[in-house]
Amino acid sequence: MPLGAALTTMLATCLSGCSELDVLDPKGSVGAAEKTLIGTATFTMLIVVVPVILMTLWFAWRYRASNRRATYAPKWAHSTAIEVVIWTVPSIIILCLGILTWNTTHDLDPYKPLKSSVKPINVEVVALDWKWLFIYPDLGIASVNQVAFPVGTPVNFRITSDSVMNSFFIPRLGSQIYAMAGMQTRLHLIADHAGDFAGVSANFSGKGFSDMKFRALAQSPQQFDAWVQNVKASPGRLDMNEYNTVSQPSEKDPVQYFASVDPKLFHNIIAKYNNGHVLDLQNENCSTTR
Repeated sequence: MPLGAALTTMLATCLSGCSELDVLDPKGSVGAAEKTLIGTATFTMLIVVVPVILMTLWFAWRYRASNRRATYAPKWAHSTAIEVVIWTVPSIIILCLGILTWNTTHDLDPYKPLKSSVKPINVEVVALDWKWLFIYPDLGIASVNQVAFPVGTPVNFRITSDSVMNSFFIPRLGSQIYAMAGMQTRLHLIADHAGDFAGVSANFSGKGFSDMKFRALAQSPQQFDAWVQNVKASPGRLDMNEYNTVSQPSEKDPVQYFASVDPKLFHNIIAKYNNGHVLDLQNENCSTTR
């Protein structure tokens, strides 16, 4: 069996007790690129790790006390050849990993819009205690603990928190990013396959953290249009008064739909922490809201 296949089998066996390996089963181009980076970095490091483990076992056996044929050299202190190997090989690997990580990190910058001929869909995300609010500013609708988007369409997320710091993560689509009160972060994702994907809070945020989950629905354009119409048919109206009720701490909240939403809601949530200013974390600039 080739070494790569053997190591893959070994890794799968070690992880067989885990019920969900969503990061290693990506359904979008960003997640696929991150999986490749994880695999490449892991196998590159194993070039050093595996030989060191094998040599440690071999040395322990070869130079055991009962082996009288092994060379005994108590005054041995230096070997130029060994020094060259143990410094050169790791240095080359570290250099390769550094270049790989630098290039991939910039390619997968969460603030970098995805190249596509398809018009992106905009979604504003608010982390609450202990639920997620999704606002569709172009559609005038909102939902709690469920976000939907068409397959093959870039999704431009703008993310903030109206509570403690949190982290927004859809493992099968890739890239997690922090949500912080009074600030907005950005994330660009795309689903290449239809599915119902898990979304999680990836940063501890209190007693309701373990159930702060949502579903990400990657649908065909027809299914997404039907989902939008279903939301618009709901009786909910998300103005600031209703938002004050929704934002109260609660656990294991069911999915909620709102047929209309205050167009300035996301902006106002951020601005209330900054005296009317919105801070974008990447660009470090402020805009004023009225």
